[in-house]
Amino acid sequence: MESSLKNMVLVLFTITLLSSAAVGGVYMLTEEPIAQAKELAVKDALAQVLPQFEATTKQSIEVNQLPIVAHTATIAGETVGYAVESISKNGFGGAVRLMVGFDTEGKILNINVLEQKETPGLGTKMADEGNVLLASLKDKNAAEVNMTVKKDGGDIDALTAATISSRAYAEAVAIAYEAFKVASGAQSKAGDVTTGATKQEGGQHE
Repeated sequence: MESSLKNMVLVLFTITLLSSAAVGGVYMLTEEPIAQAKELAVKDALAQVLPQFEATTKQSIEVNQLPIVAHTATIAGETVGYAVESISKNGFGGAVRLMVGFDTEGKILNINVLEQKETPGLGTKMADEGNVLLASLKDKNAAEVNMTVKKDGGDIDALTAATISSRAYAEAVAIAYEAFKVASGAQSKAGDVTTGATKQEGGQHE
């Protein structure tokens, strides 16, 4: 009986060890391709939200206790725009990550959705070309926009039946603008951003 118990424990230990090794091996095999895919997505997003540029430099700026990456785009050493990798953790399905492009004066040139896990057919429309969220912000001077959805008294049209997703999108843009102000030298430190997205409602629904 004792021998059988020892054998069972040994078998279970061996299975666990092999399973752990297999999981670790898969992670090692997929880690680099995933990182490369993310890097390519960022490069593509930079091209979509910035005017023509020759080079970019980046810096990390803390907003809402989040490390936000700001890219400064240049031609012949002259700054032509800024692109900010921004995030809101308050999407319906989790984090919403955007790349927001600004000209040197703070006008929003374009917005690219880097990552979202929102409800298909509702919140996912934030990634559609010409959606109402983008239309509310593109080509607007960020300083002149109340970056909350109209339901919360702001200037941004929300996606139909996807208010939470819309609030997260707006919050990510507001965070991007705070980072832009630091990257452009308009202010030395980013302020905290509070929007409707930070005030989660009970019984959360789109």
